[in-house]
Amino acid sequence: MSEGQYSGLTVSQLVARFAAMAIEQDEAEKDSAMGDIAKINRLFVQMQTVAEELKNRPGDQRRALLPLFGHPNMQVRLKAAKATLAVAPQEARQALESIAASRWYPQAGDAGMCLWALDEGIFVPD
Repeated sequence: MSEGQYSGLTVSQLVARFAAMAIEQDEAEKDSAMGDIAKINRLFVQMQTVAEELKNRPGDQRRALLPLFGHPNMQVRLKAAKATLAVAPQEARQALESIAASRWYPQAGDAGMCLWALDEGIFVPD
């Protein structure tokens, strides 16, 4: 789906697409020792585009991703937490702290690095 086609989707459809992409990214990473880097990167860009589409909706609809914090897939929880840091910083931080404490790698490492970057001021959510 191209970038412009996201504008025709409802918020619920965008959230479902975001979750599906995160699951696909997780599976691509598990497919081999190094993962399918091209696919992982492509899905990263697509998830960023969906998050940007939600951000640009009236009232910044990224909060619609908050229910994904309870998703059974750890990658979905991680990506939703990172995508909502600007609109729900406390809730997103709690989700990242929970993921980091879970020791469910590689997501726990990614969450821990995100928290470190936030604390150091290296990463400022927008």
